[in-house]
Amino acid sequence: MTSSTMHAVGVAEYGPIENLQTREIPKPGKPTGRKMLVQVKAISVNPIDIKVRGGVYDDPPDFYERVKPLMQEPPNFHAIGYDGAGIVLETGPDVKHFKTGDEIYYLANPALQGSYAEEVLVDERHVGHKPKSLDFVQAAAMPLTYGTAYEALVDRLEIKKGEKAAILIINGGGGMGSISSQIARNVLKLPIVITTASRPETVEFSKKMGATHVVNHRQDIVKQIKDLNLPADVPLKYAFITSRTEQYLFPIADILAPFGKICSIVQGKFDMYGSQMMSKSLTFVWCWVGTGPYHYYYNDKEEKHHVWYEELAKFLDESIIQCHLKQRLRLTAEGIREAHRRLEAGKAIGKIALGIEEPGEGKAFR
Repeated sequence: MTSSTMHAVGVAEYGPIENLQTREIPKPGKPTGRKMLVQVKAISVNPIDIKVRGGVYDDPPDFYERVKPLMQEPPNFHAIGYDGAGIVLETGPDVKHFKTGDEIYYLANPALQGSYAEEVLVDERHVGHKPKSLDFVQAAAMPLTYGTAYEALVDRLEIKKGEKAAILIINGGGGMGSISSQIARNVLKLPIVITTASRPETVEFSKKMGATHVVNHRQDIVKQIKDLNLPADVPLKYAFITSRTEQYLFPIADILAPFGKICSIVQGKFDMYGSQMMSKSLTFVWCWVGTGPYHYYYNDKEEKHHVWYEELAKFLDESIIQCHLKQRLRLTAEGIREAHRRLEAGKAIGKIALGIEEPGEGKAFR
C-alpha cells in the first residue's frame, strides 16, 4: 500500500539552524493545472533559505502572511527549499512541456511547501529538462541563480548581446555572482566583466567563471576601477548588486557611466540623496525572480523561465555555461543544517547542493 505521508525537512518555528528538523507530513496530493508532482533527487541551498528559516525574509513585505497557513494549519510545518532536481511522477491536466518519467530541474514556489521533501509540486513554467551533462546534484544548483541572474541582466538591465559596454558584478565568488559573470561574458558577449572578490580562492574562481577583471570589495572599489584604465569606448554602463545594496550604491553611482543602470537583488534600507544617481541620470531597478508567480503573472511573460531553463540546458551541455557547484552533501536533515551553517559563515564559493545518493550517514530527508 502506498503511503500518504513523506519525510520533509523544515521548521515548526522560524529561527536558528537548530530549528531545522525532520517531520513526516502529508504528500502534496494530485497535481492540478500546470503543476507536476516530482520525486526530489537533489536540492541546493540559497540565501533565501537562510532568511526564510530565520523568519526575516522581507523581499515581499507580506511573505509570512502569505505562508501563514503552512504554520497555522496541519501539519503546522514549513518545508523550505526552492532549487531542486528530480523525476516527474505525475502531471496536471494542463501540463504541455513534460511527461511522467522526465528528469527535470526546477524552481519551486516560495509561498508553498518547498524542495526539502521527498516529493514536491512544481509549476512547469519554472521547470526545464535536466541537462544531459549534469547529474541531479549539479542540476539542482542551477535554477534560482541562473533564473535570477538572467532576469536581472536581460530583462531588468536590458543588456543587448554583443553590446560594447562593461558591467560590474558585486561578489563574483558567490553563487549568483559566478553565474551572472558567465551570462555577461559567454552569453551576452560583453567585452569587460568586472567582479569583486577579496580572497585568493574567490578571485581565482571568479576569473574562471568569466570575470575579465577582479577588484577587492574590502578596499576602495572606485579607485581600483579607475586604476584599471578601461578603454574609453567601453563605458561601464551596468552594475549588478548581489550583496549589501546600501553599502555599494554610492560607490557604484560614483564610478558608473552617465545614463547607466543598476540592478539589485538584495533588499535594503537606503537613501539615494547625496549620491551621483540624479546627476548622472542613472536607473535603479530591483529584480526578484519570484515576482511573476507571486503576483499571478500580471504584466509578465508566463513562459520565460521555462524557456530560459531549456536554453540553459543547451548552454551547459555545450560548455557555454559551467556548473558553479563547489560543495556536495548528503540530503539529510543534518546535511541541510550543515549547508545552512556554511552559507551563514559567509565563506562559501559557488553553490552548495545535496543529493539523496551522496555518500554519508543517515537516510534521505531524515
